Amino acid sequence: MTYGLAVALITLLAFSPQAVCNRQPLQAGCYKARLEIKGICMNYTIRVLEGNIDTSLVERFWQDENTGKKYERVFRLETVCDFPADLVEGAEFYFTVNPAPKQGGCNVCMAYYPTPPKSLAISVLKIPCP
Repeated sequence: MTYGLAVALITLLAFSPQAVCNRQPLQAGCYKARLEIKGICMNYTIRVLEGNIDTSLVERFWQDENTGKKYERVFRLETVCDFPADLVEGAEFYFTVNPAPKQGGCNVCMAYYPTPPKSLAISVLKIPCP
């Protein structure tokens, strides 16, 4: 098989109706995210990977002052007591915004690690949203 024919075949398969149909958008109000920074004392930074989130809820661009690394579409975790302890840095998960989070319920130390100015109360989903 020639190189040109191989490229044409791969392109055709990538844009076939079956491939396009498998890339469904997330339902409204459901988002895919990644735990970017699992800072000390639950100073967590989360990045929105998929979903049409209101851009006023997240930092469009933010830079970690300790590492100099830049991030897009991030927020600080507000609901630290309800966040699954087993999620590690780099873990991807699905969530919904929680407009009325429970208050209190856990002790959090006061050590500081930089986080984005904007925070969100979220509910992590146990299964991916449709």
